[in-house]
Amino acid sequence: MMRKKRRTSVDKGEATAITTKAKKSRSTGRQPKGDVVEEANQSVFAVFLRDAGVTLKQGGTSNEIAVDQIVFQKRIQQQLQKSPRYPGIIQEFISGLESHIEDPERFRNCLLPCVPQLSDGDASSFHESLLRMLLAIEMLQTYIINTLLEKLPEFMLDGIPRIIINQLKWLDRVVDSKELAVKLMELVSVAPVEVQRDIITSLPEILEDSQHNDIARQLNSLLQENTQLTVPILDALSSLNLSSSLLTEVREAVMSTLTAVQLEDLPVVVKFILHSVSASDAYEVVCNLRKKLELEQCVLPPVLQASQNRMKSKGAALSQDSVTLTLDGIKSAVRFQKTISEAWLKVGINKKIKKNSCFVLDLLALFILHSTNANQSRRGAERVLKLKVRTGLIQEALLQRTFRDYSQVGYFPSILALAQSLLRSTDPCVVPFGGHMYRHSFTAFDSYCQQEVVGSLVTHVCSGVNGEVDVALELLCGLVTEKPSEMSLYAVFVKGILDYMDNLAPQQIRRLFHLLSRLAFGQQQQGAHIQDDMHIVIRKQLSSTVPKYKRIGIIGAVMIETFRQVNNRNNKSKQSSVIALLELVKSSSESTPDAAALYYDELANLILTSTLDPQVQEHIGKSVLDDFQDDFVVDLGPEITGSFPFPARVMYNLDEEESQGGIAINLLPLLAQEMLNKAEQRVSPLCLSPFFRLLRLCEEKQHQGNLEEIDALLGCPLILTDMDIVEKVESLSKVEREYLCTLLFHTINWFREVINAFCSQKETEMKMKVMTRLQNVTYLQTLLEKSLAGSPGYVPPVANFDGESTDGAVIGSITAVNKTKKDGTGKKRKAPGKSSSESSSQLDETTDADQSEKEKEKEVRQGVNLGAYRQFFRELDMEVLSVLQCGLLSRTQLDSELHTEVREEVLLGPAELVFLLEDMLRKLEFSLTASPAKRAPFLKGRTDKSVGFSHLQQRSSKDIASCCVQLLPALCSHLENCHNYFQTLLSENNGVVDGPATDVHEHQLMSSAYQLLVQVLNTTFSCQPGQRSLLKKALGVLAGRLKEGGAELTLEQLIKHSFEYLVNFRSTMPSLSTALCLSQLLATVSEKGGNSAAYREQTASLAKGFLSQSWVTASGEKERGNKFNEALHALLSIYLELVDDVLKAVEEIAGEGIPELLNASKDESSASWPTLSRPVLNVCLKYGRLFLESFLKLGMPLLDYSFKRHKMDVQSLLKTFQLSTRQLHHMCGHSKIHQDTSLTNHVPALKKSLELFVYRVKAMLILNNCQEAFWIGNLKNRNLKGEEILSQRSQASDEEEEEEERSMQPQGQSEDEVLFYLHVLANLSAEDSDSEESKEITGRKEDMDQDDITDDSE
Repeated sequence: MMRKKRRTSVDKGEATAITTKAKKSRSTGRQPKGDVVEEANQSVFAVFLRDAGVTLKQGGTSNEIAVDQIVFQKRIQQQLQKSPRYPGIIQEFISGLESHIEDPERFRNCLLPCVPQLSDGDASSFHESLLRMLLAIEMLQTYIINTLLEKLPEFMLDGIPRIIINQLKWLDRVVDSKELAVKLMELVSVAPVEVQRDIITSLPEILEDSQHNDIARQLNSLLQENTQLTVPILDALSSLNLSSSLLTEVREAVMSTLTAVQLEDLPVVVKFILHSVSASDAYEVVCNLRKKLELEQCVLPPVLQASQNRMKSKGAALSQDSVTLTLDGIKSAVRFQKTISEAWLKVGINKKIKKNSCFVLDLLALFILHSTNANQSRRGAERVLKLKVRTGLIQEALLQRTFRDYSQVGYFPSILALAQSLLRSTDPCVVPFGGHMYRHSFTAFDSYCQQEVVGSLVTHVCSGVNGEVDVALELLCGLVTEKPSEMSLYAVFVKGILDYMDNLAPQQIRRLFHLLSRLAFGQQQQGAHIQDDMHIVIRKQLSSTVPKYKRIGIIGAVMIETFRQVNNRNNKSKQSSVIALLELVKSSSESTPDAAALYYDELANLILTSTLDPQVQEHIGKSVLDDFQDDFVVDLGPEITGSFPFPARVMYNLDEEESQGGIAINLLPLLAQEMLNKAEQRVSPLCLSPFFRLLRLCEEKQHQGNLEEIDALLGCPLILTDMDIVEKVESLSKVEREYLCTLLFHTINWFREVINAFCSQKETEMKMKVMTRLQNVTYLQTLLEKSLAGSPGYVPPVANFDGESTDGAVIGSITAVNKTKKDGTGKKRKAPGKSSSESSSQLDETTDADQSEKEKEKEVRQGVNLGAYRQFFRELDMEVLSVLQCGLLSRTQLDSELHTEVREEVLLGPAELVFLLEDMLRKLEFSLTASPAKRAPFLKGRTDKSVGFSHLQQRSSKDIASCCVQLLPALCSHLENCHNYFQTLLSENNGVVDGPATDVHEHQLMSSAYQLLVQVLNTTFSCQPGQRSLLKKALGVLAGRLKEGGAELTLEQLIKHSFEYLVNFRSTMPSLSTALCLSQLLATVSEKGGNSAAYREQTASLAKGFLSQSWVTASGEKERGNKFNEALHALLSIYLELVDDVLKAVEEIAGEGIPELLNASKDESSASWPTLSRPVLNVCLKYGRLFLESFLKLGMPLLDYSFKRHKMDVQSLLKTFQLSTRQLHHMCGHSKIHQDTSLTNHVPALKKSLELFVYRVKAMLILNNCQEAFWIGNLKNRNLKGEEILSQRSQASDEEEEEEERSMQPQGQSEDEVLFYLHVLANLSAEDSDSEESKEITGRKEDMDQDDITDDSE
């Protein structure tokens, strides 16, 4: 069929050589005559084989060989060459072979290995087949190959073709490799698929290297035509020795077929692509592979997958196996090829990847990278995962899909390690994703993995790191809710946390008992075995005399009752046990006021969050009402009897018409009894507010929110004392001052709980009373500030009983303030030299500083900041913020008798508005602003930032954000009212703030309210919990203030109108801090979408306008101080971040503002940039040093290598840089003159960096063999104007001065700064710098010193 034309002659030279060898071999002897006759009757093939040592067998018996195969091959070759019919004898030999293998059985025998004859002990145990031994004879090879390939089509349907192909493998030499390749590819084109696969996979073992490139091109073409041959072709291609260009071409072709390849062939395709990658194209290959390898299409949807599993389909198993093998191929490449792992990591940090273009493969690749043993890959995988989570590229939906569809892949150890790393991260953006990894791992994996997940979460809880503990407890509670039956199996693991409760905060202990109670008393019976352990722990804690452990027992007991009530609501015996346990807790805590108050708060939370049995609820409500009346409420009489530190008086009665026969809160007498430590006292005023909260919630629960039974407590008075005594606080004794402060704290906390109780009432009279109580709180807070200022070291009574003690925090803060004042005012200063030209100005500035310090001390004596005492006030509920929906009342709305014109309207005053906004901002910052999970320091502080937010922590962030969005219309109204107030004020005062008609106090309140409103809006918009609908609703409120129909607008339109609405407030900013908040709010809104470039330009222009504005207080003084400087720093950062050309903006400020500042007087500022004043020098010294250090670290190495090629550029750069360093030196001199500690603190480090810069330049010159171009001199101290500063050394005698100069070293100068001058001639080189040039450089020293003085004085 494909018979090659046989050769009829051989080369004459070869024939002569063979003839000569034949003559030499005749001495071996002649054959017997009988054998010659027998040979004539047999074929040449059979005779030659027999003589060479091979016996042909018939049937199923293998051919036998009597000699070694090397000897056999040599004998055959000799027989052919010695034959007188050579070379024609070769054709006769091949004809005999063809005749012999006509029989299929004899053909099979020739393909199978020969067996040695048993009589020949020297024969080896293994021999090749007869045909393979003949193929090793070069003169026969081509004929035998043709014969085999011609025979191959006869056996297409059995296993003979594979055996025939195997005969051609690993031949020592292929005589005509090119022709063999052609024949094999022709055979591939017509053979069945199975034979094609055998031939293709054998090509690398058959052909020589010279044919590899040609055969690779043919295989590449075949791959495009027939996808059934993908696997054998890729196997063959991976074994061929190809050129790099051809390999790239083949790989690209294979990559193009990736989307159409069969699923079972996918692992081989991916393996070939990755294992044929070079270092230069690894990144591109991985990028293409990531885009085209769609693993999501390889897995059935969950519904179909479930049906397939029920049917035990083999296809589903094949699909999963193929995906697993594919990922194993990627893992192998990552593990053994560093370029591949680096390419995957580089793809991971590619910022061009869009938000919705992350695939399952991206996440699986990170797991694979982490699973390798290389530390670099592990750290890189963690870093990339955090980056993708932080930027939102990998979200929970992708994680859930990955775990659901690829749970069989087997990277759980890496998943667990990554989850641990994310949960322990200090970045709040990635911590929730670590929780998602834990939760979905528990859901998707088997029981062993579930146990590991629970064990890891328990480890997190026991770590003691607050953020870590909170997230882990929340995850465990979520798993118990979602998977109660599975979690109940691991209850014993969770119970182990009870041994580590010392490291937990009260709120965390509450969550822990919530978790354990759900496990122990839930519907699943598997967790019931921990009930006894929990009861033992709780009773042990209740009986403890240590307040911390008693608090744990109270929290645990109340939490247990929560779940026992839910699951045993109709069980009478269980109800009685609940009441008995509550009575036990009450009796255990009533002897300690703190414990009793905590019990009341915990029981109130139980009533608020749970539905109790009606009989239990009624029992609690009745006992609480009776006890409260007996303990704290008294009937009003004509006079109050008793001995008290201050005269008793009924105060703050809102029901004057019922003054006789009414009731009052018996606060002052109870406090007096507690101060006297009477043994028979049973009631503590510490329990007043918690007890009332419990009473109010019981009434709400029993009467569906109606508080008519206790509404008298809203307007009833308190037995206090005349508050005029606050003005005489300094004349009181320490005990009396502390008694007064404690009385004020209890009164304020009572009113705060009253406001919590009645803020939701709808009647106008009740609203008016609530507003009055708000006014009482704000007024009492001003009295408390004055009282605390006169009571240093005072420790207030505890108001939030589920937190750690915070006494030391307040005392420490007050002590720090006093210490700072002492250091600032009591430090002795050197008198300046009288001969100094700056002595008078320095004295004036010192006097001004002293006066400002005295004014600050006077302000401190008048009152202290209550922010440090926040934890000693009762928490306000979120419902109190609904009072913000009332209108704003300012002094301009009052008539001549200071009454509102409309009495029926409930209006907020400025002080009350500020009070509510401060509380709202604290709540939003606590709940919506994620804080990093920081580890506890070695010396752990006693301040707990969560104190005062117990009720808030029980609500989700989404719920709180929804409440804020509902309040947005009211907040916008208040914002507009503040804007109108300042606009009216400016118009009345002809455009100035400090006009004669300005009420300074009201101006301060309205300014604070303005700033707080903008801060609240900024916090609300910057911390949206990922809810698009909530964001659109919030933006719709802002946009609706300008344009109606906000519901139909798109998100971009809403952002546009909201931005326009907020920009309108720019003209009435009362302070720089408020202007900063508005700029931040605009930046936050613009980030939500729309034309960000235009928004950035507008915000930058707005910030520039604020920086170019002079800011004056209501009293006419310029704004100054640390807060002003911080706000200025932040606003400048926003401006430089948003402006298009940063360098141009910096050049404008430095070119215009700085010279104007230097030429202005000491109290003046720059004309074009009024906010650029002398305190900005502090920033120059601080950040100038940082810039200098960065230049030393990053810039100087570049100059080292650029010096030889760019001498003039380097010289120009260093000269320009030296002008900047000299200006920094002048600032250091300015700080020494004025003894400004805020400036001098930066001087030592800055001078060290300046000196390092000098010697770093010297090192650069030495490196380039130009050290002659360098010298060091003394730079004189100058002020900001360049005038020389006369120091004590300048006043000494000339002789002493000369001696001092001779002994002075550049490294140790205290008054003088080293100066270097770099002079590099254009033709100076490292090879030809001679002494004359050095002399010229040295000789210019005096001239340069004079030039420096001239330049500096300009």
